[in-house]
Amino acid sequence: MVFYFTSNVVDPPAFIYVGKDKFENEDLIKFGWEEDFHVDKLSSAHIYLRLREGDTWDNIPQELLTDLAQLTKANSIEGNKKDNITIIYTPWSNLKKDGSMAVGQVSFKDHKKVKRILVAQRENPIVNRLNKTKVEKYPDLKQEKEDHLRELRKKDQAAQLARKKEEARIAKERQEKKWQKDHAYDDLFTEENMEATSNQNRDENWEDDFM
Repeated sequence: MVFYFTSNVVDPPAFIYVGKDKFENEDLIKFGWEEDFHVDKLSSAHIYLRLREGDTWDNIPQELLTDLAQLTKANSIEGNKKDNITIIYTPWSNLKKDGSMAVGQVSFKDHKKVKRILVAQRENPIVNRLNKTKVEKYPDLKQEKEDHLRELRKKDQAAQLARKKEEARIAKERQEKKWQKDHAYDDLFTEENMEATSNQNRDENWEDDFM
C-alpha cells in the first residue's frame, strides 16, 4: 500500500507519496523515478515528491519544501515528538542500497547531493491540510516505472528525430548558399556574353567606336 498526498502550495499541485511501512519503502527505493525527490531523517517514512518535467531537485519552492519536511516529521515516531530537528533530502537517483542494509534503510552515493531543512516544530495546519488529501492505493510500482521509462524513450527518440531533421535542413540551406555563392557569376560568363566581349570576334572598324 502507498499513501498519496497533494500539496496545493504550488500550481499545478505537487504529487507526494509515501510507503505504508519499511517493506513498502523497499519497493519505492527500487522502483523510483529519476525525477523523484526523497526526504528522510531519523526513523521515519521515506517521503517522495514526483517532480514535474523540467523541474530539478535543487530548485524546489520553499513552501513545498516546508510541506515535505512537515510530512516527514509527522511520519516519524521519534521525530514527531521533538522540536528543532533536521530533515535531509536528496534525488532518488542518489540513493544507495546494498545487501548489508536493513529493510527500508538507505545511504547516499554522493553526500554533496544531500540538502537539509531545519524544522523548528510541528505545524498542525500544514499536516492537517496534507492529511485531508491522503489517498490509499496499491500501485504496481514496477509497471509504473517501466511505463515511465518507455514514455521517456519515445520522447527521446522524437527529440533525436527532430534534431536530425533540423540538422539536415541547416546542412541543405548551407549547401544551397554555397552553390549560389560559387555560381553567382555564371550568367556573366555565358558563351554568348564571352563572344560579345571577345576582341577576336570584332570587325576591322571596332576601334572607330572609341574615336
